[in-house]
Amino acid sequence: MKDGFLKIACATPDLKVADCQFNADRIIEFITKAHSEGVKIICFPELSVTGYTCSDLFLQDTLLSSAKRELVRIIRETEKLDIVSLIGVPLVVCGKLYNCAVIINHGKAVGAVAKKNIPNYSEFYEARYFTAADVSLSADIQLDDEYYVHLEDKIFTCSKLPELTFGVEICEDMWVSSPPSERLAASGAVIIFNLSASDEVIGKADYRRTLIKAHSGSLACTYAYADSGIGESTQDMVFAGHNIIAENGSVLTESKPFSSGLTIADTDIKKLYYERRRMNSFSSYPSVETAYFSLDIAETVLNRIFPRTPFVPSDKSALDSRCEGILTMQAVGLMTRLRHIGCKTAVLGLSGGLDSSLALIVTVHAFDMLGLDRSGIHTITMPCFGTTDRTYNNACSLAKAYGATLTEINICSSVTQHFADIGHSHEVHDVTYENSQARERTQVLMDKANQLGGIVIGTGDLSELALGWATYNGDHMSMYAVNSSIPKTLVRWLVKYEAEISEGKLRKVLFDILDTPVSPELLPPEKNGTISQKTEDIVGPYELHDFFMYYMLRYGFSPSKIFRIACLSFAGTYSKEVIIKWLKHSTDASSHSSSNARVSLMVPKSELLLCLPAETGVCQVMLLLICG
Repeated sequence: MKDGFLKIACATPDLKVADCQFNADRIIEFITKAHSEGVKIICFPELSVTGYTCSDLFLQDTLLSSAKRELVRIIRETEKLDIVSLIGVPLVVCGKLYNCAVIINHGKAVGAVAKKNIPNYSEFYEARYFTAADVSLSADIQLDDEYYVHLEDKIFTCSKLPELTFGVEICEDMWVSSPPSERLAASGAVIIFNLSASDEVIGKADYRRTLIKAHSGSLACTYAYADSGIGESTQDMVFAGHNIIAENGSVLTESKPFSSGLTIADTDIKKLYYERRRMNSFSSYPSVETAYFSLDIAETVLNRIFPRTPFVPSDKSALDSRCEGILTMQAVGLMTRLRHIGCKTAVLGLSGGLDSSLALIVTVHAFDMLGLDRSGIHTITMPCFGTTDRTYNNACSLAKAYGATLTEINICSSVTQHFADIGHSHEVHDVTYENSQARERTQVLMDKANQLGGIVIGTGDLSELALGWATYNGDHMSMYAVNSSIPKTLVRWLVKYEAEISEGKLRKVLFDILDTPVSPELLPPEKNGTISQKTEDIVGPYELHDFFMYYMLRYGFSPSKIFRIACLSFAGTYSKEVIIKWLKHSTDASSHSSSNARVSLMVPKSELLLCLPAETGVCQVMLLLICG
């Protein structure tokens, strides 16, 4: 359970209706198997000891007595296992029958919760047998001479790890307009388990999945749904064993329909607590009684997959939709600013690299939305000591392909004069050498914007801001920064998306830009004319930095937790030594004062969003929209 990770399971055994002994054997087998796989909490379907479709047999003492007897056997035979099990069983209180979940742990029945919403419509007629429980129901139930269980509306908390708190719903409880899970989550439950017997009709699986995702998202919880399987009677209904475990709006895992077995997931309770702290609108009040269970605190062996590029969807159709949405958001933000200030001219520095290409793409879209002539987009290429033919030619070709106005201003002589003014040797290729070029470019852009009555469009991306890989009072400055909330890994995909939907010369030049190494081009090229200064050789791989940034900004992960999951995600690509090197670089602001750095800006990463340039505008919020 280190770092908040907890392995939980939903189980669908192949049961026999009304054969409690057979069913108890299967339940014990599943608990034992789950324990061997590191599971700490396992949830079984509704009425798993008896089966759900017993019909009038629920009125027979023989079945009810057998159910209690087999429940006691399950408690005894799993006593030595360090696991919590949620078992579905019918229990009688004062002559009334309740559909219950019994929570067992280390040879004890920790507590029981009764179903509060009894369906009596369509194919369901539970009200023929069961009584709906209200929140005031409280009773001690004798299971045999030695064991009893207390039935009451409550949440369950680990005595050794108070953050591990869960609540219980039973099937229909989830499908109603005001489910018990709302109160349970507000009382501190970060996991909701649902013991269910949900039959299948066409389209129900999709609706069930949507409902569970929505519950886990609105309650900032993990929702684990254990469903009855094909062992149930098919006289009136068919059951598919559709187990689903969702966390904060996303499905972690789900079972294949019409199968039996264990559905296991690694949930992150610390992430859920962070999400609730972040959402100041999340209701929280201790209104439900607490029962305690015990689990040994051990490190969870993670089987969970953490995508290498969390800002970029892995599904192609989802990626295309995301790219289209983000480009539109960027363009709408810029369009709104231009319209508000009555500006019909935009100025941007075009280097032939990814960031400036994306800035031009966004500006073109904004001008098209406003119905403005693209000639009002003034692209300025400013070759200097490090400019290569490839990037220069690509910048010129890109501007022409979009129909923007292209101006070339060679700044070599200006920077050389500046070196003479400040007494800096042209042969010393240090941070002054680099930043002088970047600041000269910004001065040119600002003055041209004044001259043309336009605004300067910033090109720097979120990853560069996070790392401080920008020149203060240089490319750090602009009048509207369209990329400031777009991480570098996503910049690449946005440009690629634009390339894929383009044709002819535009498509060709965009793909060549995608193949060009990322570089500020502030140092002289190699003798063969190729780029000598490659950004990722200096600051580290952007896919690593974006991975670090995502989990730090979005979920507040500690460096040690980020390192742990990065080692899993990038195994076989980067060694642990490489990962820790760049993780330290990412979190150590002082590293940016070295002679190789371009910056004098040092921003603590925890304050990143507060330190974005004031001119960023609506794009400041885009990171959260991307992550959410």
